[in-house]
Amino acid sequence: MTILVLLELHLDPAQRDAAPDIIDETLVATRAWPGNEGIEVHVDDDDPCHVMVVERWATTADHAAYAQWRTTPDGASRLREIVAAAPVKTIWSTTIPLRD
Repeated sequence: MTILVLLELHLDPAQRDAAPDIIDETLVATRAWPGNEGIEVHVDDDDPCHVMVVERWATTADHAAYAQWRTTPDGASRLREIVAAAPVKTIWSTTIPLRD
């Protein structure tokens, strides 16, 4: 079952010009990770320093392996250089069947 991972970022306004390159660098490695099915980055229309990264993963285990790798020196990203606060991650793995 595909899961969604939402990563909410609040960028440091002083680092906003550096953000696109650092986010892109981070997402290249994420897209290449086994089980990643896609990533979208959205910017808040009212606050260009408020960013939502939407990741799709084939399984919870795929994302867990990726998240573990990100805690290693080889997997460390430069996101901490551009954020004003710790990112907030939410994992969504169940869908509710809706009736028409």
